[in-house]
Amino acid sequence: MRKVLIFLAAGAAGWSQEPLGVKDAVRLALRENRAVAAAEAGVQAAESRVAQARSGQLPKVNYSESFSRGDNPVYVFSSLLTQHQFGEPNFAIGALNQPDALNNFQSQLTFEQTLYDGGQTRHAVRAAGLGRELSAEEARGVRMETVARAARAYWDAVLAGESLKTAEQAVRSAEADLRRAEDVRAAGLSTDVDVLSIRVHLADVTEQRIRRAAELEVARAALNDALGLPLDTPHVLTEELRPADLPDQAVEELERQAAEQRPETRQMRAGIGLAQSQAEAAHAVLLPRVTFQTTLEADRQRFVTRGGGNWLTSVSLRWNLFNGFSDKQRIAEASFAVRRSEAEARRTDSAVRLEVRRAYAAWRSAEQRIEVARAAVAEAQESLRITQNRYQAGMSNVTDLLRNETAVLESSTRYLAAVHDQRMAAVMVELAAGRLTPDSEVFN
Repeated sequence: MRKVLIFLAAGAAGWSQEPLGVKDAVRLALRENRAVAAAEAGVQAAESRVAQARSGQLPKVNYSESFSRGDNPVYVFSSLLTQHQFGEPNFAIGALNQPDALNNFQSQLTFEQTLYDGGQTRHAVRAAGLGRELSAEEARGVRMETVARAARAYWDAVLAGESLKTAEQAVRSAEADLRRAEDVRAAGLSTDVDVLSIRVHLADVTEQRIRRAAELEVARAALNDALGLPLDTPHVLTEELRPADLPDQAVEELERQAAEQRPETRQMRAGIGLAQSQAEAAHAVLLPRVTFQTTLEADRQRFVTRGGGNWLTSVSLRWNLFNGFSDKQRIAEASFAVRRSEAEARRTDSAVRLEVRRAYAAWRSAEQRIEVARAAVAEAQESLRITQNRYQAGMSNVTDLLRNETAVLESSTRYLAAVHDQRMAAVMVELAAGRLTPDSEVFN
């Protein structure tokens, strides 16, 4: 199989020109593209939020250390008790009313466990899990878009190289026509008009060659940008610009797969679940909260001596009976959020199905264009061959020759564009169906 080698010359030293297929390109893009790295970081952040939410089911243990000094009668009286240093002399009226200043080093270890919170922690864990699912689908969508962008940049670069080769062939053909016209003129079978007309045509195709060379330079940089590499990185593209041989697919099956697999539709389903979880959490605020707490305490006049320890265990219930109607409005807001999520899910489903049909129509159209363009190229080349022979024999005029030269260039350009569009349309069908990966059939 003939390989189209497009040499992307590099200005930066130290980069070797490695062969690069389209599969290599998309895998490289997934590894180097910063958007993919950012999306993966978002997934990891969502994982951390799940762990944070689950921590609400675990006990809270805190330790504190404090120092205080004063002669406030209440402070001194209570501190002596907790330090286990209270004695009969402390009952004296003078000592009670005007005690000496007292130090208190206090150490506290607190253990707190929520026994019941109306399901708020459970709803928070579920919401965090759905948020993680949203982030994961967003990351999957970014990876698919990165694959599609890398594939487009790759085929754009291949098309730019082939278009440049076509323009160079047109220049060589025009130069041959110019020599042929000069020979005919020397034989007295034509005038200077023919030579001048061909020179104008040669200037036109030379201009196209220059323009396409510039387009190739831009395509090189765009490919490296899509791959997340320095813009001057050189590559040797090994893929041939030929039609993708893919089996026919039913658009109804593609729509079904898109409804199940597209990141957008999965995100909408997760969004509905998240809104429902938030609505349930809003109702849970109206339920009581029961908490168990134990405190171990040590109070000392000196840092390690002249002190004593104590403990306290309690169970508390807190019930929100009235909160100025804010809870009622929060519940109403959550119910409207559920309705909004459901409406957006239906809208997204319709948009996804439309995108599948658009991509499918573009793919079918490109395949039909390829057949038409292929026949046009063969006919234009044969017509040019006949016209060149007739012109050299003095049986045809320069107008017919130039018209056929232009027809060959235009039909070749249309054929390359049709193949490029078919390649990309196949990628977009996979993307629209939600199943585009580096191992997709479109890259084989």
